[in-house]
Amino acid sequence: MAKITLKGNPVNTSGNLPAKGSIAPDFKLVKSDLGNLSLSELKGKKLILNIFPSLDTSTCATSVRKFNQMAAGMNNTIVLAISKDLPFAHSRFCTTEGIKNVTTLSGFRDSAFGKLYGVDILDGALAGVYARSVVVVDEKGKVTYTELVPEITQEPDYDKALAAL
Repeated sequence: MAKITLKGNPVNTSGNLPAKGSIAPDFKLVKSDLGNLSLSELKGKKLILNIFPSLDTSTCATSVRKFNQMAAGMNNTIVLAISKDLPFAHSRFCTTEGIKNVTTLSGFRDSAFGKLYGVDILDGALAGVYARSVVVVDEKGKVTYTELVPEITQEPDYDKALAAL
């Protein structure tokens, strides 16, 4: 269990992010078209898993926008924006914001992802959604970088995540 804060108030997560150097746990999440996507389908690609509570918060929306811009020119790289928002909200956000370089994924159907990655928020005002975090995975499925953002209202370290690619 990891400890983070929400506006200075302590919050617990369900576990810890996968260790650097480990194989990223496979998952199955829901795309905007309501189809499923698993991590194993993306083998051979570099991945940035941008995990966050909800697109309806400004910090989450900012992280999706920034990763969209920063990853636009990166070769063989896919940014996955992962939350429990419904796929309809993901689709609406990307259309409204002109987001084209991010694949949005929802954990609304299956609770396994939050447990596997240790990002379920267990208590406090945001209990039930994912903690803001970033996991970078290389072409072989190995975790090369992780960040559990210590304060939910803060943005992740984009530069470190991109450098890990």
